[in-house]
Amino acid sequence: MTIINLPGLKDQIEQISQSHNLPQSAVIEALREALLKGYERFRRSQKDNGDNFSEDYFENFDVILDIEEQGFRILSSKEIVETLDEIDEDHYISLEEVKEIEETVQLGDTVIVDVTPERKDFGRMAAIQTKQVLLQKLKDKQRQLIQEEFKDLEGTVLQARVLRFEGKSAILAVSSGYSQPEVEAELPQKEQLSNDNYHTHTSFRVYLKKVREGAHRGPQLLVSRADAGLVVYLFANEVPEIEDGIVRIVAVSREANPPSRYVGPRTKIAVDTLERDVDPVGSCIGARGSRIQAVVKELRGEKIDVIRWSPDPATYIANALSPAQVDEVILENPEERQSIVLVSRDQLSLAIGKEGQNVRLAARLTGWKVDIKDTAEHTPESEEFDEFDDEEDLSEEQLTMETPADWLAADNTLNS
Repeated sequence: MTIINLPGLKDQIEQISQSHNLPQSAVIEALREALLKGYERFRRSQKDNGDNFSEDYFENFDVILDIEEQGFRILSSKEIVETLDEIDEDHYISLEEVKEIEETVQLGDTVIVDVTPERKDFGRMAAIQTKQVLLQKLKDKQRQLIQEEFKDLEGTVLQARVLRFEGKSAILAVSSGYSQPEVEAELPQKEQLSNDNYHTHTSFRVYLKKVREGAHRGPQLLVSRADAGLVVYLFANEVPEIEDGIVRIVAVSREANPPSRYVGPRTKIAVDTLERDVDPVGSCIGARGSRIQAVVKELRGEKIDVIRWSPDPATYIANALSPAQVDEVILENPEERQSIVLVSRDQLSLAIGKEGQNVRLAARLTGWKVDIKDTAEHTPESEEFDEFDDEEDLSEEQLTMETPADWLAADNTLNS
């Protein structure tokens, strides 16, 4: 059987494997595919019009790499027919020709035929084509490996550092415990925090929002600093009671990039526990605020309100408007989830928040439409309901989670 020699094949495979962080099996597969493309280029060059070959013309061809002999062969599977009159020899072989080698074959059988050309015939252009295809195939293998390895990490938090900038996106190097020491991830502008300083080599934690599938060029990982899932993970990391399931995060509402530059980022998080002797809010804040300050530091000073969840909507709404003191919550229309909240005049601005941020986040957190009114001026008889309605954002902002596993899998419902 003919073989085209590739001197140093074994060493080259090992070197490519190390330089591209790919297993040798992936390198061998990429090389096989590239050599097959090179063979196609060789065959097309033999015809006056190489475009006569259909797209699937070479599907019955295969490349066999022989690592020990340091070379490769081209094999073709052909169907046995009576004669080859006006039938292409790439897919068919005559019965008479095959019987010279194997007498037991019959019409319709398939045989494997060595069609390896001479090395001198393979040609310089085919070799160039092979090299170009190999580089692309190696990139494809890397992309595929990243997609497979990081798919299970969607919705988790990874350590990252800034590599460079492409347009308004930051390209980060993300670390993992897999065979890829570092891979590139994209942090789009809308997923960035205004308080962050994105300088080269700056390190911080990011939320793996999505692993892009298919032949997408560029970074395969889409990460976020603005997703509410990052807040959940940071609290779970700092508060052992959350990790142990003693304290549960019921809902999160986050405004990482407020609509106005005069308003800073802010998050409200509702927590609860079934243990009588455990204070869920105090557990999240920690002694002298140590636990919540660790989260705030990672989020570059973002304001975070930890409030107690309650099954009673009125109590829950009042808690959600913290730090404002609420006089009364009237569930005006429970079916439509409309409420009126009465506060004293000196608490009005605090309850509403700068440019409505506090009441907006409270509405998202509770799932109720909230109308803030001055207790002294409230007259039920002449009441006109003019509630704060953030219903469009509610489906994405409101969460109800029962177990720590739910918190960690909440990547699609924690967007803010």
